[in-house]
Amino acid sequence: MGCAPARYLVFFQYFGTRYSGVMETKRDQALIGVQNYLEKAAESLKASAPIKFRISSRTDTGVHALCNAAHLDIQRGPGKPHFSEEQLLSSLNKHLRPEPIRILSAHRVPSSFHARFSALSRTYIYRLLLGCAHHSQVPVFERDLCWAPAGGPLNVPAMQEAAQFLLGTHDFSTFRSLNSDTEFTSPVRTIFQLDIQPSAGFLSHHYEHRALEFWEVKIKGRSFLYRQVRRMVGALVAVGMGRLAPHHVKELLEVKDALAFPPNIMAPPSGLFLKSVEYNEADLDVTVAPGG
Repeated sequence: MGCAPARYLVFFQYFGTRYSGVMETKRDQALIGVQNYLEKAAESLKASAPIKFRISSRTDTGVHALCNAAHLDIQRGPGKPHFSEEQLLSSLNKHLRPEPIRILSAHRVPSSFHARFSALSRTYIYRLLLGCAHHSQVPVFERDLCWAPAGGPLNVPAMQEAAQFLLGTHDFSTFRSLNSDTEFTSPVRTIFQLDIQPSAGFLSHHYEHRALEFWEVKIKGRSFLYRQVRRMVGALVAVGMGRLAPHHVKELLEVKDALAFPPNIMAPPSGLFLKSVEYNEADLDVTVAPGG
């Protein structure tokens, strides 16, 4: 009988435009999930049982990740040692090479560790580009990496005022899109941080004669509902454009009804990045017995 499987936590990033999202999909779709490519790459490890990636944080079609996380169990045949973290990283990236998906790091973790349920928090960044009257004015190097809402400058102080209503623990029913999981998922979530800060664009200091402004909305919470971040950002941008007043965001929270969310204001996926998944460092510690 072989050794027990080894559990690893991997951090990985991807450019989300060409995928249906991070989660596994049927292989005959036009766009498939990032997980499909991760598990295809893992076939190269020739484990004695199929390898499944248990993803920490779901992201939708077109949403990017600077750093997502997943755990996986690798069962090797009798007499074969467990992979080192460096071997796992190198082998997976070698087989992911054609795709804009990269494993950033790998860590041996205890068998009780779970990438989704052990996470303390997730941090998202939403990138906004101001100064484009039409989407055709978005620099080619920023395409699919930001949202350029038309209609002139945004009232950022009003957005920051509205953001304060979203901090803390609330029933976020109004700020989630309805899906098949809705009736089984509690709408109560906690937002630890919501900041709106000026930011730098990619090579933006080289754009001459262009009055472009980049802003980032940074949102940190333990977990999020389906499309909650995009709905929150969309509502804040609507405040910035004068379509909503700051107090309307508070009223939307209080009504607790997904159908009360104003139509056509949800932020598009292109500007959204999962920045990081945070864990307790102690949960990542594992003692490996010699030869284990």
